[in-house]
Amino acid sequence: MYIEKKGFSTNGYAVVATFVVLHLLWLPLVVSGNLPWVIFGGVLTLLTAGCWLGFYMVQPNQGVVLTLFGSYVGTDRQDGLRWSIPFFRRQHLSLRIRNFESGRIKVNDNQGNPIEIASIVVWSVTDTAEAVFEVDDYESYVAIQSESALRNLASGYSYDPLEEADIALRSHPIEISDKLRHEIQERLGKAGVTVHEARISHLAYAQEIASAMLQRQQASAIIAARQKIVEGAVGMVEMALERLQEKEVVELDEERKAAMVSNLLVVLCGDKATQPVVNTGSLY
Repeated sequence: MYIEKKGFSTNGYAVVATFVVLHLLWLPLVVSGNLPWVIFGGVLTLLTAGCWLGFYMVQPNQGVVLTLFGSYVGTDRQDGLRWSIPFFRRQHLSLRIRNFESGRIKVNDNQGNPIEIASIVVWSVTDTAEAVFEVDDYESYVAIQSESALRNLASGYSYDPLEEADIALRSHPIEISDKLRHEIQERLGKAGVTVHEARISHLAYAQEIASAMLQRQQASAIIAARQKIVEGAVGMVEMALERLQEKEVVELDEERKAAMVSNLLVVLCGDKATQPVVNTGSLY
């Protein structure tokens, strides 16, 4: 297992100034006409010219992985013009935060219902050695493992909660996002990648069952609304009977109370406007 370490490098501008001074010092030897000094100065000039190959540029928030004949020697994260040993092979990696948006995948939830789901993963490389040497292509590895984790998560939870305490994909977005980020991080940790955030960007029933599930949701909503209406109507009827008795507006026997309760419930619970009937005769 590879762990990132600091590689050897130095400020490139200082090395440029040093090489220029050395060339100026060796130039009189080359043009002196004395053969030994000419050969010596020429050899030094060639060696110095080869050292110019050791310069490279590091952009802000970028890392350069240095290897020597297949051996990892370190990573340079210092931005600007840098110089290192010319024999080092250099590989540039971006350390910036990136987004990965998965395509819409079809998967069955834990109830067997086909659903469509997609996610957005915010990630960055934090260990350049692992990213380069532990996996073949870390960007492709992020894409494949993120989609695999999303598929595994979606199959472990239901689309809608079966009970109030159940965690479901649609009703608990924060909990699902935390679990998704944790699962993706476990998969990408070995590649030197840190997952900053993972959220579901699309969630819906598959097209073949979408209409049936919509009807079920509408029926559930209607039942819940009716329950609220009935609870409120019963409370209003109780309050009406109590107020009539307190104010002694009219005395009703049990049969008339039942009739009044029936009429009030019809008025309060009906989904259409009621038609009033005026009684012009005796109350009884």
